[in-house]
This record gives sequence, C-alpha cells and structure tokens, in this order.
Amino acid sequence: MNTTNQDKFNATTQMNDKVCTVFLSGELDLSVAPDFRLVMEPLVSNAEMDLVVNMKEMTYIDSTGIGILLSILKARHGMEASFGVEEVPPQIQKLFDMTGIAKFFAPQRNSQ
Repeated sequence: MNTTNQDKFNATTQMNDKVCTVFLSGELDLSVAPDFRLVMEPLVSNAEMDLVVNMKEMTYIDSTGIGILLSILKARHGMEASFGVEEVPPQIQKLFDMTGIAKFFAPQRNSQ
C-alpha cells in the first residue's frame, strides 16, 4: 500500500514470511499523520506478524509522528507483539536519543 501527500511523505508496506516492514520516506509530520495512521492501523492489530518501520528515506519527523510511533509501540506491547524501527537516519536518531525513546525502538523479533 502506498500513500502520498504532496510527494513529501510516502509509506510502502512489504510482507515477508512473518514480518511486515513499512518503508517510510519524506517528512512525517502533523499534515500527513492521518495518512500514516491509515497505513498502520490494520498492521498494528495483526499480532501474528512482526512489525518493523524502516526509516532509511525519512528526512524529518515531528512530535506528532513520534507520538504515533509510541502509540504503536504501546499497542503492540499490550498484544505481546514485536515492533521496532530500523535504518534511522542520523538526524532522527539524534532526536530519538535526546528524547530518551531510542531504547524502545530497537527491532525485536518474536522467537516463535
């Protein structure tokens, strides 16, 4: 599934075995938050699959985007389902480190 809002944000999903990877590119901010939620909602509720967000092509994330990631983390944790982020660009990693949330986003695979 792809979603684009003025070519500044894109989310593409890829399913492999029991892993769903969501590749993000562009800027994840308040203006595209509804698009991101639409992509993520059906994926978050599937506890049978590991869920990974790949941020390699992201250029920016604001507090709204971080809030969505944290809400996904909380929901997945409540279902005892795997969630992680990977390939975080340095400028976004710095923000994750400064806010203390980086440790919560390490990719973890279920051992089932």
